[in-house]
Amino acid sequence: MSLLLRNQVLEMFDHAYQNYMDHAYPADELMPLTCRGRVRGLEPSRGDIDDALGKFSLTLIDTLDTLALLNKTVEFEEAVRRVVADVRLDNDIVVSVFETNIRVLGGLLGGHSMAVMLKESGRMVWYQDELLHMAKDLGLRLLPAFNTSSGLPYPRVNLRYGVRGPETRTGTETDTCTACAGTIILEFAALSRFTGDPTFEAHARRALDFLWEKRQRNSNLVGTTINIHSGEWVRRDSGVGAGIDSYYEYLMKAYILLGDDRFLQRFNTHYASIMKYISQPPLLLDVHIHKPLLPARTWMDSLLAFFPGLQVLKGDIRPAIETHEMLYQVTKKHNFLPEAFTTDFRVHWAQHPLRPEFAESTYFLYKATRDPYYLEVGRTILENLNRFARVPCGFAAMKDVRTGSHEDRMDSFFLAEMFKYLFLLFAEEDDLPFNVEDYVFTTEAHLLPLSLSTASNSQAGEELDDSNFEWTCPNTRLLFPDPAFPRNLRKPIRSTVDKKSDITKPGMGRPPLRAQDFMASNPEHLELLRRMGVSLIHLKDGRVQLVQHATQAVSAIAAEDGMRFMQEMMELSSQQQKEQLPPRAVQIVSHPYFGRVVLTAGPAQFGLDLSKSSSGMRGFVTVAEPYNGCSELSNGEIVAGRIALLQRGQCMFAEKARHIHKAGAIGGIVIDDNEGSSSDTAPLFQMAGDGRNTDDVTLPLLFLFHKEGNILLEALKEYREVEVLLSDKARDRGETLSKTDKYPSSMEEKDHTSPASLEPVDQSQLTTQEQTTDDSVLGQESVQPAEGLGSYVSVDVGEEPAVDGDSSSQSVDSLMADWQEDLEAFKQMEKDEL
Repeated sequence: MSLLLRNQVLEMFDHAYQNYMDHAYPADELMPLTCRGRVRGLEPSRGDIDDALGKFSLTLIDTLDTLALLNKTVEFEEAVRRVVADVRLDNDIVVSVFETNIRVLGGLLGGHSMAVMLKESGRMVWYQDELLHMAKDLGLRLLPAFNTSSGLPYPRVNLRYGVRGPETRTGTETDTCTACAGTIILEFAALSRFTGDPTFEAHARRALDFLWEKRQRNSNLVGTTINIHSGEWVRRDSGVGAGIDSYYEYLMKAYILLGDDRFLQRFNTHYASIMKYISQPPLLLDVHIHKPLLPARTWMDSLLAFFPGLQVLKGDIRPAIETHEMLYQVTKKHNFLPEAFTTDFRVHWAQHPLRPEFAESTYFLYKATRDPYYLEVGRTILENLNRFARVPCGFAAMKDVRTGSHEDRMDSFFLAEMFKYLFLLFAEEDDLPFNVEDYVFTTEAHLLPLSLSTASNSQAGEELDDSNFEWTCPNTRLLFPDPAFPRNLRKPIRSTVDKKSDITKPGMGRPPLRAQDFMASNPEHLELLRRMGVSLIHLKDGRVQLVQHATQAVSAIAAEDGMRFMQEMMELSSQQQKEQLPPRAVQIVSHPYFGRVVLTAGPAQFGLDLSKSSSGMRGFVTVAEPYNGCSELSNGEIVAGRIALLQRGQCMFAEKARHIHKAGAIGGIVIDDNEGSSSDTAPLFQMAGDGRNTDDVTLPLLFLFHKEGNILLEALKEYREVEVLLSDKARDRGETLSKTDKYPSSMEEKDHTSPASLEPVDQSQLTTQEQTTDDSVLGQESVQPAEGLGSYVSVDVGEEPAVDGDSSSQSVDSLMADWQEDLEAFKQMEKDEL
C-alpha cells in the first residue's frame, strides 16, 4: 500500500509543480482556477496575505528542497539554474519579514543544503554556492527591520529601501505577532553559520531574548501581538495556534539545531504552562495570559494542527495522539480542517487554503509510533485532496469546506510542505536520497543540516535548572507496551465529535415591504428619497450608503416619511441577518471538468431548498433571452428542461425565477452584473424574495459573482454543452459522472485547462458600512446611527434585496462585538501563513 501511495504523492506533486511552471512561473504563485500566475499589483489586493509575494518567484524557491527530497534531481538542478538566473531580490516592494524569512530565505538555504549534498555525491559540480550568496543578499535586505530599541523586527520591510524614509512605504507599524518576531532564529542562525557572519544570528537571538523577558511571569505564557517599541502586549490572548505557534516550535528546534540549552529550558517552561492552562485534551483553547484559567475564545484555528508534531519532538506522545485524533475526526467530518472550528466541532471559518500542518503531525506520529493507523490518515488526506481540491491546473484552496467551492489560490507552502510530509509518510528508507535524521525541518519544512550545530554553544555563568530538562525522547514501545493502547486513546475522542449538521434553518420573519421594494437603479425611487431628505452615496468598493438629513426634506411630513423609511431599512437589515442560509455550490460536471471545478454560489430565500435534496439539481445550462429575465422568455423552448443563466438587475430575483419557471427551466443561476466582483473578495450574497408569497417558485435559484459567472460563461462558449450540478455542497466526483463519462487521464487533464483568465478589476459588491476589509471572513451587516447625520444606514439597496454573510439571532451590537474579535484574530492568522 505504501508504494502505491508514495507514487500517488509523486504524481500529485508533478501535477501541482508542472502547472505552476507551465502557467505561472516566474510569478510568485499559481492561480489554479484561471490557469495563470498571481502577480502582486495586477490582481485585486487580498490585504496582508499578499505581503508574502515579492516578485521573486516565491513558489519555485519554496519548492527547491522538495524537488531534491522527492528524488527529482534533474528538475532540482534546472530549478536552481532558473532561480540563480532569473530571480531578483532588490525589488521596490514591501514584504512580510516573517513570510520572506521562512519561505524565501529558508527556501534558498534549504536549496543550498541540497545542492551541497548533491555536489558532494558528484552531481551539480558546477554549483558554487550561488543560492547561499542570494540568501545572504536577502538576509541583508531583511536586517533593517530589526533596527528597533527592543530588537523585535518591524513586520514589513521594503526589499530595496528598508524601513526608513518615505520611499519605503513602511516602517510606521507598531505591532507584530509573537510568531512573526520569534520565528527567525533557525534561518538567521543557519545563514550566519553557513557564511561565517554572526550578525544574523545575533539579531534573531536578541528578538527571542526580548520575547522571553516579556512573558507573563505568573503564567509563563506569551500574548499574541506585541508592541515592537515598548514591549507591551497588544493582544493578551495566548494559545498554540495563529500568532504564536512557531515561536514555541523554534525554541525547541533552535535547541536541536544549535545545541543551546537555554532554548530547551525556555521551551520546557512554556510547555508546562501550555499543558496546565491551554491544553484541555483533546482541545487546545486560548486563554488570557494574566488570567490563564479564563478561556479567551470558544473556537480553535487550524494552525494549531502542528502542535501534536511538536509534542512528538518533545516526547509527550499521549496528548499528541489525543489532539491529532480530534483533528482527524474534524477532517473526516468536513473533508478538510476548516480555518477555524468551534469546541463542538462546527465550522467557524469555512476556508481551507490547503494547509499542511495536519499532514506534518501525522508524519511525526507515524515516525514515533509506527502505528499503521497514521498511514490510513495520510491516505485520507490524499484522497480528499484529489477528490475535492484537484482542478485541471493544479490544486485549488477551498473557499468553503461545507460546499466544496474553490478559491483561485495555491499557496507556495502547499508544494514546500504538504508533499514533503506525505512523501516521507509513505516512503521507505531506501526511497530517500539522504538521511532526513541529519536535518531539522523549519516551520516551512525546509531542511537545515544538523552539522551547523557547534559542540559547545552554551554561555557560561548562567545557572540552569536541570529539572526542566528531558534530554531524550521516550521509547514508545516501553511507554505503550500494549499495541492497543493508542487505539484506546483514540476511541473516546472519536465519539465526542459532534455529528450534527452545520446547516442553519432560515428564519420565518418577513421584512417590511416599503424598504424591501427600494431599488437603487429606479429613478422614481431616487426622487422619492431626495424628497424625504435621504441621499444615496456610492462608495469606491461598490457599496451603497443611505444617509438622511431631516432638514433637507421638502416638508416636515416628508422628513417623517424619511425617518420611517430609514427605520424600515434598519429593520430589514437586522431581520435579514436572522435569515441566513449557508452557501451553495455550482459544480461543472461535464467534459473536461468532471466535477473538478466548484464555484461558490449564494442561495435564495425562496424556491427549492437544495439542503433538503439528496441529489441536488443537475442539468445543462443555457442563456436566457432576454438575459435579465425580467420579461417572458423568447427562447423558452430552448430553456425548457435546462438551467437558465440570467443577469442580475432591472427586476426582482423572484420575478426572474417566475419567468424561467414559466418557460419550463429546472433551475436558474443569476450572474452578477457588477464587473469584477468575486467570491474571493466579497462576502456571501443571498437573494431575498419580493415581499410577496413565493410559494409558486419551486425551482432552485443560485447567485454567482461576476468572476465565477464568467468561468461558467467561458466554459459554455468553448464547449457549447456544459452540464452543472446545483447542490448544497460539492459531490464526490464519482457521483457526478454519468454512465458514459470516464475520468480523464493525467495527460487529458493537461489538454483541457480551465477557461481563459479574466482581466483583474476592482471589487464591486453591495454590502454594509461595517463590512470587514477581509471579506473572506464574514459578511455580517451593521446598522447604526451616525453622529451629526440624523439617520444613517449602509445596506444592500441594489436592484434586488440581498443578504450578506453568516449570522445568528443575536443583536446587531453583540454580533459586531464578536465580529470584531474574530476579525482581529483572523487578520493575525492570515499573517501567520505556516
